[in-house]
Amino acid sequence: VQLQASGGGLVQAGGSLRLSCAASRSIFSINVMGWYRQAPGKEREWVAGINSAGITNYADSVKGRFTISRDTVLKKVYLHMNSLKPEDTAVYYCNTIPSRRDYWGQGTLVTVSS
Repeated sequence: VQLQASGGGLVQAGGSLRLSCAASRSIFSINVMGWYRQAPGKEREWVAGINSAGITNYADSVKGRFTISRDTVLKKVYLHMNSLKPEDTAVYYCNTIPSRRDYWGQGTLVTVSS
């Protein structure tokens, strides 16, 4: 099972994007869901998380700019990204928290130009 992220693209600094991730009911209903990213030449890092009660938390680098949300009907997780910076350029992935190796998909590329 892989979680597929979508919605990436090229955006100018200061712009916005919304990423989406679809998950099966079994994954979505019992897990804390999260977004991660991997910038060129760097290790993958955790970005944001949301639990089944809708409680969220964020990495300091994105706090106040990114918002994670979940749609329990559609079984989707979203990452709303505002005020994007060039350093946000990365491949973004969704996974559970803690992550599972078999859930990593190909991710979606976000490129922020200066």
